[in-house]
Amino acid sequence: MIRQLSLRATGIGLIVLLVVAWELAVRLQLVDSPSIPSFSASVAALVGGITDGTLPVAMGETLSRVLVGYAVAVVAAVVVGALMGTSRFVYYLLEPVTELLRPIPSAAYIPVAILLLGVGSEMKIAVIALTSFFPVVLSTCGGVRSVDPILVDTGRTLGYGPLGRLRRIVLPSALPETLTGMRVALGIALIVGIVSEMLAGDTGIGYLILESQRIFQVPLMFAGIITLALVGYLLNLAFGRVESHLLRWRTA
Repeated sequence: MIRQLSLRATGIGLIVLLVVAWELAVRLQLVDSPSIPSFSASVAALVGGITDGTLPVAMGETLSRVLVGYAVAVVAAVVVGALMGTSRFVYYLLEPVTELLRPIPSAAYIPVAILLLGVGSEMKIAVIALTSFFPVVLSTCGGVRSVDPILVDTGRTLGYGPLGRLRRIVLPSALPETLTGMRVALGIALIVGIVSEMLAGDTGIGYLILESQRIFQVPLMFAGIITLALVGYLLNLAFGRVESHLLRWRTA
């Protein structure tokens, strides 16, 4: 426990060191201060943006889109991944399409989505859902296909039907891999949400960051980036807690 705390303190110390180096580099004029504000100026802009509601409103708009798109992707991907993992026909039907679309960069979907759905929230949610879909479907399919056949045969011996074996044996056994894909997809969802707001948006934290850069409110731009870093860290922390709770049986 003490060793773990000391290692965590080392990581926090590195962050503090980087922040101090950032502040000193600007104050000593080692970098161009109009382009790179000091950390203290960025924090002041962060506090001001929170106080007047600019940053919470923008972040809330982004998170609402990200979480809706992410939820749609997870539900669809778990269903499709389970089908691909349990049915050879479905696997050979969908695997080529999945592998064809998966390597396409996330931003490349945005122009097509704009043509089909416009520039509103529907477009952003659709792109988030599409790009978040692939990590979850692949990890779920892999997890389902790697389930020990002995466990499945045991469920069949106990009288479980196909749906019962899927619900009680296959999906719980594949849960660690599914959660790994969900963690990866959560980061992708946040990234794609920001990019879509920058390319085709007038609300959200991505739009705020880009617009602040355009009008040379650089401290506010960095305040938005710091907000994103903090929110991303908290989302990952929350997901880790949920993951630990769902997989508590492994520790036991």
